[in-house]
Amino acid sequence: MPQAAAAKGITWLYVILLPLCLGIHTSCQGQQQQQQVTGEYTYQKPSSGGTGKVYMGREIAAMISPAGGAWLARETREEEDHAQQAIESMELRPNSVVADIGAGVGFYTLQIAPKVPKGKVYAVEVQDAFVKTLQERKQELGLTNMEVVKGGTKTTNLAANSLDLAFMVDVYHELEYPREVLQDIYRALKPDGILLLLEYRAEDPDLNVKELHKMSAAQVKKELEANGFILYRKEDFLPRQHFIMFRKAAK
Repeated sequence: MPQAAAAKGITWLYVILLPLCLGIHTSCQGQQQQQQVTGEYTYQKPSSGGTGKVYMGREIAAMISPAGGAWLARETREEEDHAQQAIESMELRPNSVVADIGAGVGFYTLQIAPKVPKGKVYAVEVQDAFVKTLQERKQELGLTNMEVVKGGTKTTNLAANSLDLAFMVDVYHELEYPREVLQDIYRALKPDGILLLLEYRAEDPDLNVKELHKMSAAQVKKELEANGFILYRKEDFLPRQHFIMFRKAAK
């Protein structure tokens, strides 16, 4: 075939295939954007410390293991994160029914129990080693208004319309199924119940916390609003964490 004819043939092939390729690329982009809007899970090669599972544009971080329990109970935690100030801002009443979702070693649970003497605090945990630790601490301290609950990856295993407050401290970003857990918490909250998230600030580039273990306030708001919650209160008094409260949106 003459060179001119061959070049002409290649040109026509390019003209035919280019729109097709662009159409495929545009379609993929559209699907990715739609998945972010609808909250479907997508998957990618895992980042360092990540699971490779993506929810609404955010890669879910790997869950801290029981080996990290010492970090959760570190002596410097109060000084670094001002936990007492966070607890004082939770709007607790003596008869409040509270759930610490992802309670770990009970750092928050054990401090909240005495503040709700006529109420109850549920320590919800999915990892057996932490569940054992929580049960031991409950017995040691004689906390009759504390109940340890073995949760699942998609459920808190708490009764419907039972909670005044559910909270997660540096936990939400590690949930394997954030959409399902949020919907389950929605079910467990009373009509006027509150969901509180404390998350390390992604907006702070100087914060010495791994990127996947931080979240921006905008990302938190986007994900919770997609699951039936409305922003109730956002505070910036903590040195390193967002303090963001949500209420159930009317259905």
